[in-house]
Amino acid sequence: MADLDMPAARDFGWTLKPVSSSHFEIVEKPNGQVCVVLNHALLRGVSEEMLRWWFLHFTTLKVRLRDVPGYDDQVVPAYWLWHPVDHHSAELSGQTGPGGTAKPGCNIRIREAMQYDRYGWRYKVDQMLKVFNVGANDWAMGKALPLFGPVMVLRIQFRDVFEGEAHVGVHYHYEVVIGVRGTGPVSRFINRRITGNFGSEFFAAWQRHNVIEVGTFENFLPAIYAQKDAGALDYAPGMAADVPSPEGQAGHDAALFARRVEDYRSSDDPHGVQALDAPSFL
Repeated sequence: MADLDMPAARDFGWTLKPVSSSHFEIVEKPNGQVCVVLNHALLRGVSEEMLRWWFLHFTTLKVRLRDVPGYDDQVVPAYWLWHPVDHHSAELSGQTGPGGTAKPGCNIRIREAMQYDRYGWRYKVDQMLKVFNVGANDWAMGKALPLFGPVMVLRIQFRDVFEGEAHVGVHYHYEVVIGVRGTGPVSRFINRRITGNFGSEFFAAWQRHNVIEVGTFENFLPAIYAQKDAGALDYAPGMAADVPSPEGQAGHDAALFARRVEDYRSSDDPHGVQALDAPSFL
């Protein structure tokens, strides 16, 4: 992947969310499994329905960028809106839904680099994953091995948040489990081989990447969702939602975050805690 050209960074004029706006913890299990819990700050001005639409369509969406330096009137993948620096490409294959939309069972190939502005391709991702869930308020993808079951599952859950009758945004929560079940020598060997590519330095870079990625939804998603039936999408920096600076934000629902971390610490079955086939717990 290092021989690919990363598209030039996009200057949208956004204030990107800092890592301090999230709750983040890595839990390492005795059998070599690694569990990551990342709880994001409230996404203001964004709804569950917007996010569901995005996850169904984002790999096929194109957007014309206006008043973006170096991109004047260029039509580019909407995936480049989702992160202004780190994203290269995302595409679906296999049994997709109508119009090439995501559905459980299809494949997704993601190419990106964690903190490309700082590290170049050092923390690259070039993965073909299986899409497991495309729900009303969750998305999951990963890999499984015959006989062993899940070997990597990335599950996102999101839920509308209200204050009284007023909708104030979305709670967005991310959990990753890497490694297979079991405590025997084969399971331990597989887990050492897999998790060796995902150390603490990688996940520190991933945290910043993901906090920026998720935070940008506030800036662009309401604008392009409003155009979803227009036949073509446009985006200019002036279309960004007028939300307060993210400085001072913290992860939403600290108690839930702490409970989930403790669940992973105390369980012998992290994939069971993640509960891929269960409804969202948010």
